Amino acid sequence: MDDFQQQVAALRPQLLRFARSQLRNETWAEDAVSDTLLVALENAQKFRGQSQLKTWLVGILKHKLIDHLRRHSREASIFSDEDSVDIDESLFLPDGHWREFPTDCGDPAAALGERQFFTVLEACIDLLPPTQGRVFLMREWLELEADEVRSTLGISAENLYVMLYRARLRLRECLKVQWFGDQSPVGT
Repeated sequence: MDDFQQQVAALRPQLLRFARSQLRNETWAEDAVSDTLLVALENAQKFRGQSQLKTWLVGILKHKLIDHLRRHSREASIFSDEDSVDIDESLFLPDGHWREFPTDCGDPAAALGERQFFTVLEACIDLLPPTQGRVFLMREWLELEADEVRSTLGISAENLYVMLYRARLRLRECLKVQWFGDQSPVGT
């Protein structure tokens, strides 16, 4: 096995983790990653080293995930009870202001550059209700247009934006505790 194949194979677990978090189906994730690795190995000459190998592979994987989501868009989306839980009351006062002012996050650019941040972010995304996590990843990581996310999942525009809003609030709370170390309960 040559060096390029070894490098590609070494990145498989990270690609699989990303695919699982998006598709929430082990078999589909395996298929998407296998397709990605096959394309990468068949087109090794197209990798010119202008970016990191992982970046190039994630780009291929994103396209495979989008193709997969389009292929399976006719399947029924399963919404959990957690998707409808309203957490607004615990975060906002009746007049719409935050119950607790957001903490100072320090230097966000430096924090984003740290590999540990992405590990924590990934763990926080995994804690989202399944549909919220899927909507968030489709819109923010795969950068699909809102209309494409809506049509893929068969949801209304209002439902999409509510789920994105709730996903972002939950991620904010998770990161506040897991990354920024703020253990104070919400609303105090």
